[in-house]
Amino acid sequence: MWNCLDLLSPPQCAGYGKLGTRWCVNCQKGLIPIPEPICDICGTPQRKCGICDSCQLSRPSYKALRSWIVFEGPMRNAIHRLKYRRDMGLGDTLSTHSIGFVQELGWHIDLIVPIPLSKQRNKERGYNQIALVAYPLAMQMGIKYLPQAVIRRKHTLSQVGLNALERRNNVKGAFWANPKMVSNRSVLLMDDVATIGSTLASASQALCEAGATNVYAFTLTRALSHRDLNVI
Repeated sequence: MWNCLDLLSPPQCAGYGKLGTRWCVNCQKGLIPIPEPICDICGTPQRKCGICDSCQLSRPSYKALRSWIVFEGPMRNAIHRLKYRRDMGLGDTLSTHSIGFVQELGWHIDLIVPIPLSKQRNKERGYNQIALVAYPLAMQMGIKYLPQAVIRRKHTLSQVGLNALERRNNVKGAFWANPKMVSNRSVLLMDDVATIGSTLASASQALCEAGATNVYAFTLTRALSHRDLNVI
C-alpha cells in the first residue's frame, strides 16, 4: 500500500529529508546503539553488569525495559515526525526496522499495549504517536494489539524538563489497566522515548495490579546524556 502511495507522492526520509524514501541508508548508518553494559532491569547504561543502584533501591514493576536506539541524530528527527506530523508510513517503516531487535530479546508476549495519552492530549494531537509503530509491529509479529487495555486516568504535565523525583510524582497513579484484558497475560508495553522509565514503571504497576503475569517495556529510543554515551 505504501509503495503505491509513494508513487503518487514521493516521501522524504525522516532523518535527513532525502526525497524518495522514508528511511534512507544514511539514516540507518546514523543510528547510535545503546552503549553496554546496561542494567539488567531498566536497561540504563552503566559501568558494570548487573542491576543498577536505582533498581536495587526501588525495583520497577516491569521485568525489563529495553530501548532500540539512542535518541539522537536521525532517530530524534523521526520521533518528532511521528509526534507532530502523524506519518503513518514512517511508523510502519520503523516497526519493520525494530522488529528484529524485539524478537532477539526472547520475551514471551501475549499482547502489545502502547502507553496511552490523556484525553486532553489526545484531543489536542488527534492521535497517539507510538500507536503508529506499535500496531504494525503487533501485526508483523502476529501478536494481539490492545490499546484500550491501559488508560491514562489523569492528565499529567510533560516530562520534559522535570528531574527524576518530579517525573515519578508526575505519573504516580496516572494509569489504570483493564483486568479482563490483561489478567494472566504477558504484556509488551511500548513508548517512543525512555529517559528514566518513570512513565513505563507507573503503567506497568497498573498492569500488574490488574493481574498481568509479566510486563516488559520497549521503547524505540532512549534519551541519554553525553556522559551516558561514554560509559564504556
